[in-house]
Amino acid sequence: MDPFNHTWTQTFILAGFNISGRLRHLAFLGTLCIYLLTLAGNLFIIVLVKTDSGLSTPMYFFISVLSFLELWYVSSTVPTLLHTLLHGSSPIPSALCFTQLYFFHSLGITECFLLCVMALDRYLAICLPLHYHALMSTQVQRWLAGATGMTGFSAALVSVSLTATLPYCLREIAHYFCDLDPLMHLSCVDTGWRAQVFIVMVGILNTCPLVVILGFYAGIVKAVLKLPSDSSRAKAFSTCSSHIIVVTLFFGSAWIVYVGPPVVRAEGRDKLMSLMYSFLTPFLNPIIYTLRNKEVKEAVKRIAERMKNLLKKS
Repeated sequence: MDPFNHTWTQTFILAGFNISGRLRHLAFLGTLCIYLLTLAGNLFIIVLVKTDSGLSTPMYFFISVLSFLELWYVSSTVPTLLHTLLHGSSPIPSALCFTQLYFFHSLGITECFLLCVMALDRYLAICLPLHYHALMSTQVQRWLAGATGMTGFSAALVSVSLTATLPYCLREIAHYFCDLDPLMHLSCVDTGWRAQVFIVMVGILNTCPLVVILGFYAGIVKAVLKLPSDSSRAKAFSTCSSHIIVVTLFFGSAWIVYVGPPVVRAEGRDKLMSLMYSFLTPFLNPIIYTLRNKEVKEAVKRIAERMKNLLKKS
């Protein structure tokens, strides 16, 4: 990495992963397949929720919003990952780099708060069933979804301002997408206080929603244990299991990468951990919400029956 004009640079270079030969092409094909399956899976959930009246409930509305976020979330990083796997390194204009950073963190923060809203939805459905539909009306659902987006896209401005205003002496980013920590390593000046601000910000944005989620689930567990039968308790817990798995995957991997000990965030390891929340979690979410959900399976059967009837008529 050679020094260059440190007041502004037109282009950064994404180093990607240090893979060569046949393994590089296999990694590219595997990543491309998972990416396409991720897009298809999340689109499938959005279309299914929109077209099947049996899924017109607040829970599935928020699941479809999550799938919409995942489409953009994975698309903010995977194209550059594919390019670095295919070519070894990828030049990226600085403006596009900071835009990628902004959207990645905006969507990530939005998802944090959306998962919190989804926990609120389950709490109201289980603990206040008689008032659930009044409290979680269509207008309230849309307001909550919009509020999570506004929060995420506003808070992410901090990430961009911490990096875009830095002078840079180096331009090779040791990552497959533009993230804050790899960018700060290229600066000509000490970035210690900026890094601390970012760690505190991410810690708060991860911890606060997670604490709220745990609080909601504490209330859910307390209410479920009071139910009279084992079957009713099992049904109540089954509506929460998929959400709990997604929360664990997302918050766990993000916490390790951004707030965990420096040895975990060492060069190379951070890229591998980033794959979990930026690539694999959006891939696993549709699987978790479909394979573990009887209502979704029944909706798929209804849609399949409709398509068969339409084909017979034609």
